[in-house]
Amino acid sequence: MQPLRGTKDILPNEIQTWQLIHKVANDILNIHNYKEIRTPIIENTELFERSIGNFTDIVNKEMYSFYDQGKRNITLRPEGTASIARALITNKLYAEKSINRLWYLGPMFRYERPQKGRQRQFHQLGIECIGSNMPVADTEVIKLAIDILKKIECNDQYSLEINSIGNLSEREIYKINLVDYLKKYEDELDTDSKNRISKNPLRILDSKNLKTQKILQNAPKLEKYLSTTSLKHFETICEHLTYLNIKYKINNYLVRGLDYYNYTAFEIKTENLNQQNTICGGGRYDNLIEQLGGPCIPAVGWAIGLERLIPLMQKNLNQKAKHNRIYIAVQNLHKIDILWDIIHILQEYQLKFELDLNSNNLSKQIRKANQLKAKICLIIGENEIRDKSITIKWLQTGTQQNIQISNFRKYIEYLKKI
Repeated sequence: MQPLRGTKDILPNEIQTWQLIHKVANDILNIHNYKEIRTPIIENTELFERSIGNFTDIVNKEMYSFYDQGKRNITLRPEGTASIARALITNKLYAEKSINRLWYLGPMFRYERPQKGRQRQFHQLGIECIGSNMPVADTEVIKLAIDILKKIECNDQYSLEINSIGNLSEREIYKINLVDYLKKYEDELDTDSKNRISKNPLRILDSKNLKTQKILQNAPKLEKYLSTTSLKHFETICEHLTYLNIKYKINNYLVRGLDYYNYTAFEIKTENLNQQNTICGGGRYDNLIEQLGGPCIPAVGWAIGLERLIPLMQKNLNQKAKHNRIYIAVQNLHKIDILWDIIHILQEYQLKFELDLNSNNLSKQIRKANQLKAKICLIIGENEIRDKSITIKWLQTGTQQNIQISNFRKYIEYLKKI
């Protein structure tokens, strides 16, 4: 049996990296009063159709949707923001406090061609700052993304691109002029862009096709259609980022593939993953919560794709693999009263160990300890059981010491330093 295409087992030797990401995120976000939230991986399909947009690739091509036994239309969540907005409305979190800072980490699902950094079941770390329309909120979430990336991988590997996409009315006027321009070159556009002209023309700005990019060079610029309010919001964010020494590039062609964004859109990209180089994407979505039936509450957030981030961590994070430091070799597993006393002490001092559960002789067990690169081997043979003692063998030097179990707690301070 093989796993489904586009899915991957996360093996024990990889879990340490995943746990590190959760710990770093929790530590940094907790300081800024962000609270973890966990939403169901299945939602009503209508939630994503109303939030992401009927003309997006996600809704049209990529969602895993099905009818359950109750004939309800169900979708495996393709992204996290819509579910967070739904949870805010369902649980009336906005009634408890005016600002809700939330974060999540979990699996998402999209039917895409599996490739490096992209799976059909993938994982995102995301945050949402809900309740403020101030530019400082946009700056806060961007800064937190940078802080997390700095903590878990090389500082020089990524760059921040940012743009203002205005509000809905400004974009509608812009789209009319953009379509008029693109119609002149329709025969020269790539296939995806041709399909998007009538459905989602803004996504053409994000085309990776070189010929389409050349056509776009003389296309109308969205920034020319923005109001003073939109421009001031964006300028203030840029001023904050400059003060924080966060380098950024203004990308006038940057739009996000979700309909709910307004004003701010941003991406953090790396040069190490070929075309799939966006490791973090986000922006402001002031109308989404009201659009889903809740009150009018502004919000801003982002999501980091872990399958794209983890290869960077493994390549650049100075993280030495921690082998089991202590190996316990026991000559007779049927006489183990003394063994439990030793294990209780190791647990008390939170020292990592591995107990040999084979019935091999002591020599084979000690060889196994060497193979696993343990620092020391605790040997419990017939003599140790009789004398209520323990032999401590330092595997790198071969030095052995025998101490009474009653003195093991005193010796434990030495073990903690190895």
